[in-house]
Amino acid sequence: MLKPNSRCEEFDLKIKTLIVICLLAITLIPGSGCIDSNSEPVKETGLEKVTDKQDSSPDVTVETALEGNFSEKSNTLELETGSSFSRYYSKENLQFEAGVPAYSLPLKASEITNYDDFIQKIPLTNKNRDLLYKNGFVVIESRASGNLFEAEPVRVNEIYSALKSADIPIFITSDSLLHLYHIQFDETLKQVEKDEFYDDLWKLDKALLETSIEDYNRSIEDKASEEVTEAARRNVAYFAVALSLLQPKPEQIEQSQRYLGKATLFDPQNAKQYSVEIPSFVKADVEAEIALIGAQKGGISPIFKYYEDYSQYIPRGHYTTSEKLTNYFKTMMWHGRMSMLLRPNMITSEESMVKESVTEKSAAEESEKESRIQTIQALLISDHFDRDKNLRAEWDRIYDVTAFYVGFSDDLGPYEYAKALDTVFGNDREESSFDNENLTALKTELERYENPKIYGGTGEIIPAGSETENKTLEATKGFRFMGQRYTPDSYILQKLYPPALNIMDLLGSEKAREHLKNMGFSENEEYKERHLSLENEFEAFEGEDWNKNLYWAQLYALKPLLVSYPEGYPTFMQTEAWEDKQLNAALASWTELRHDTILYAKQAYFVGAFYDLEEIPVQGYVEPVPEFYARMLALTKMAHSGLAEMEVLDEQSDKDFTTLESTLEKLLEISIKELENKELTDEEYEFIKSFEKNIAPMLENIDEDTQSSVVVADVHTDQEGRVLEEGTGKLDLIVVAYKQPDGRIVLGAGPVMSYYEFWQPSGERLTDEEWREMLENKPPERPEWVESFKS
Repeated sequence: MLKPNSRCEEFDLKIKTLIVICLLAITLIPGSGCIDSNSEPVKETGLEKVTDKQDSSPDVTVETALEGNFSEKSNTLELETGSSFSRYYSKENLQFEAGVPAYSLPLKASEITNYDDFIQKIPLTNKNRDLLYKNGFVVIESRASGNLFEAEPVRVNEIYSALKSADIPIFITSDSLLHLYHIQFDETLKQVEKDEFYDDLWKLDKALLETSIEDYNRSIEDKASEEVTEAARRNVAYFAVALSLLQPKPEQIEQSQRYLGKATLFDPQNAKQYSVEIPSFVKADVEAEIALIGAQKGGISPIFKYYEDYSQYIPRGHYTTSEKLTNYFKTMMWHGRMSMLLRPNMITSEESMVKESVTEKSAAEESEKESRIQTIQALLISDHFDRDKNLRAEWDRIYDVTAFYVGFSDDLGPYEYAKALDTVFGNDREESSFDNENLTALKTELERYENPKIYGGTGEIIPAGSETENKTLEATKGFRFMGQRYTPDSYILQKLYPPALNIMDLLGSEKAREHLKNMGFSENEEYKERHLSLENEFEAFEGEDWNKNLYWAQLYALKPLLVSYPEGYPTFMQTEAWEDKQLNAALASWTELRHDTILYAKQAYFVGAFYDLEEIPVQGYVEPVPEFYARMLALTKMAHSGLAEMEVLDEQSDKDFTTLESTLEKLLEISIKELENKELTDEEYEFIKSFEKNIAPMLENIDEDTQSSVVVADVHTDQEGRVLEEGTGKLDLIVVAYKQPDGRIVLGAGPVMSYYEFWQPSGERLTDEEWREMLENKPPERPEWVESFKS
């Protein structure tokens, strides 16, 4: 350890040392690490993120080491507000008084000014008309709209373009804006993963493979303990698996017909740089692990000795569009799911796997030994992070950007384990060892961190009566290299179980609660108790809690769609059927969000007088939900500014976000004028009429599959080996009767999303391509409650 060369520097050093000790003491108080497993509100508190980190170079000064202590940073959910991303979020506070004149329900055809002209272009069945008259709107399947479309549309611009061509008044829907945002969100994430993160991850894993090999060779030379040697060997295997998954396969470089020829293959010249040689002493374990990942079924991990659900490694979401993304998906799933466990409960002893009769004591001792080995593995990796700023830079780049998209992990990672090393060994680790005494002290420090909140399927559920959930979460505490992220919807599904209506209920939908009651959920006492706990938790959230990353902020943007609209809003919006329609939109948008983040989000287991139309034309309408547009605008600006600051946006993506922002600004302005019953300007009416033209710039460079409304995502795995699939289908058409400022009731139309929820065997987790085929040949039923607005 270097000594200060003056009294001044010595005093400076003592002050800085005291500050660091105080900070470490604060963060090690129980309740200040990652989020715990109780029902307290999830808030980001803890140490401020440190960016200047300690280098392993010999000329590093004491001051630098103290000022930039690597272990002061945390990768878990509980972070200082400064490490949250809410600073990018700023929403306009709206002031308006809704005063749209009402019309009486049920409507009559004679009250609708353009009724005859409209139904000649879009035929309505008797059932369509009944719902239109009853609610002031109806949703119909696009294929039932006559000759308006050449094929059933799956892209929003197709519908707006066809409506304009047919001279049908356009109704701009909230569904459209949610879908357009999804396209930008998914496209930017896909781009940075393919263009940057794949290469970053390769460099990171390659460097850690090499250092792990050095650790293994050194442990043999130094005659280290059996556990330390085995830990080093398993780290070699762990990173060799990651690189094997990333490495281009011959069929991924040569011409392939997989994915109907849509997948982008590796460039032969580029692929040469991604090659890894597996050391002979781990080759058997690596090949066995790769085989299980390829089989995509559940089994005991050869490296980690506990049950893993390998069906999670089925590439899905946007990761089937490119061979590079497919490999990136599998590798990040490996890093996000495989845990180096702190406790032995989940581990199956090797002895018990090969022998039929093993004493309970012998099995317990073997499992305890395995947990010590896994903990040493994590400590070795974290120690290298503490010494090498280049490793940290690669890791931080991937983690920080993905945390902006999805959020933070609820598992421990390299920062927490490095902090434990600092606490036990201090600044001098050269003579440190992982003997029983030191390892016990390290595990004691790590135990002070809180348990994960979501059980992600590691090992087997521990049967412990009413304590099953807590015991299982305790047993899964450990190190994940790039842990999957805590999201509130997965947390809700774990606590209340499916259906996804439970999520919308907790987001404020009274309609969702009503449907759940009709399904019998509210009769169960345990459900009532858990629901009340969650309700209290979510009610405690403030604006900053909801806007700490893009995932949470999108859920926040959905909330204004889930309310009951009061007097002063258009008549059709005051109906119960409209509440169902908005519930459908929110669920469909949430499905797209889960589709986009499937790799990172931790999945929980278990009218009046007649007018001359030629003199006074019928004009279009914007769905008047100003608060929704304001939140979507704030969300879009948050994504734009955050990603720009992180330097992951290309020039086209930057322009696309700007287009979406200006579109939302215009819709916000128009929707307020509509609610105040003010006449729109000719320019504003033209904006509505030419909506397809206005949004075209942000879509022209995006492939058709990315624009498609047909996506699927599995969001929950139950104990029977089934997964809950959430899907969006082909776009439907909404026909709405709205009142114009001149008093006429007119019909307009626009696209709305369709939503599905169904169960699949876990080994058959659906890709988008498979879902499109299922939707075409044997689609599942839509939820019963959509019948209130759809026919």
